[in-house]
This record gives sequence, C-alpha cells and structure tokens, in this order.
Amino acid sequence: MIENPVPWPNGSKVACAITFDIDTDSILHLEHREKAIGLTATMSWLKYDEIAVPRLVKMYAEYGIKQTFFYPAWCMERYPHLVDIILEGGHEIAAHGYIHENANQLEREDEIYYFERQIEVIERMTGQRPRGWRAPLYNFSQNSVDYLIENGIKYDASLMGDDVPYILSAKKGQVIELPSHWGMDDWPPYVHEPNFHYKMPIKSPDEAMKVFMAEFEAMYEFGGLWVAVWHPFVSARLARCHRIAKMIEEMQNRGGVWFATMEQIADHIQICIDSGVWKPRVHKLPYYDSPVKELYERNLA
Repeated sequence: MIENPVPWPNGSKVACAITFDIDTDSILHLEHREKAIGLTATMSWLKYDEIAVPRLVKMYAEYGIKQTFFYPAWCMERYPHLVDIILEGGHEIAAHGYIHENANQLEREDEIYYFERQIEVIERMTGQRPRGWRAPLYNFSQNSVDYLIENGIKYDASLMGDDVPYILSAKKGQVIELPSHWGMDDWPPYVHEPNFHYKMPIKSPDEAMKVFMAEFEAMYEFGGLWVAVWHPFVSARLARCHRIAKMIEEMQNRGGVWFATMEQIADHIQICIDSGVWKPRVHKLPYYDSPVKELYERNLA
C-alpha cells in the first residue's frame, strides 16, 4: 500500500523513532503569562519531566537504543541537568522552539528571534548546532522552511504528508521531512488538563498502545516510518513508561525493526537519494501564498 517504500538498513522492514518533546513548563508561559505563576498543580504535572527524563534514558540504555529528544531551548537553560543526562546517554537533542512559541501567531521579527535563539542555546549547551527541528504544537509557519534551510538544519519533523520521508522544497533549497501525525501523539489518549482547555477521557496504557501499535503493524507490513510524538510528563508516567518498555521489547523480538535517532534516519534518506536507490516525493512550499481565488469569485463576477 506504500508505493515507494524506503530501503531501510540491513533489510529492516520499518524504521522506528520514539521521539519525546521535553516541553516541561515552557507551554505555560506564553499562553498563560500572568496566570502561570498560580497554576501550582499544573506546574507540578509538567515538572514530572525531572522524574521522567532520567527514567527514559535509563530505559533506552537497557534496550541498547539511541533516540531523539526535541527540546525547547528555554527548558534546556532552565533544567541543564536533564540536558546532561540525555547527552551522557548518547542521544540526539533536536530543536523545538525557544519557549514553545506558536510561530503562526508571531510577527516575522519575533519568529526569527526565537528561531535563532533556540539554535544559539542548543549549540552552546550541546557543542553542535541542531540537525533537526519540530515546530511547537506542529505550528510550521509559512516562513519555517526558509529558516530551516538558512540555518543548515537537515530535517524537519513537524508535518504529516506521507507514511515515509519526503522532501520540502522551497526557493532557497530543500529539507528532509520525517513525518508523523496526531494518531502517534500521546496528547489525545492521555491528557486531561482543564487549565489548557483540554478535557479528554484518559485511556489506559494498553488502550493507548492499541492505537500506536496498529500504526506500527501497518508500517511494519508495508515498509513505512513509525515516529512517536510523546512527552515525558505524559507518557513516562510509571504505568505508561512500563508499557513502552514492553513495546520496545515486543518490537525488538519481532526482528526487522530499525530503532534510530531522527538524525540517523535523515542521513540514511540522504544517502538513498544521493546514490539513486530511492527517490522521494517532493512537496513545494508554501502550499498557498494567498487565499484561494474561489473565495472571491462571487465578488469578482
């Protein structure tokens, strides 16, 4: 059903990345500026990252895998000990905004400011510039692809346009897209937070995993890319993290599963393209540069 599957390394049937967005309390401070200081229960929920991140790194070590953490740079500055734990574990830190800003609500100069500031912090704290980026809350703006290209970022992980990697093409160049989608996000099954105006019935870990594993089974059968978009303070709560460990074990026992960082996946895709063994689909951006004319046809007639 995937017409153009990627030839994954060593004959693997699927590429898997369990990515975590370490948003911690950054998600409070722009959207709830003045109110944030009084949301103590909500703050304590978000600060569970201080328990969750070391737990995840230890779990990955037990299974011998390296993965990618998307990190708002403000959180890196606020919680540098967690950055050290991730780097000591040999994992990738990728960009995820500065303070989880919504690029589609910013003036262009503010968007540029936050984009460049996140890169400066990541380079200073990790020793290298980020290789990948995920827009906070998937809010990839009309300008985002240009900023990625200008700053030499090799892949994006914000969009949802295929089951395998594809190319984002703009006037200034190209970027590899490593897509996921809302069905792979842990927010819908697990999050109930009235202060965020998000009231969902919380699912058990097994119920949530049925959705994630249904996606895995399809990707495994047809040669796709399986990218989880999870959050430590959500999915690394004890029962949920225990279920993730069982999931990793199930996948590894299956065989033919390539666990990799997002950078490793992007590098493999680039090698496949350069060698000519695989040709990706190309999305030209922006999709639209103005409202569609049909909205105005009645007035134009």
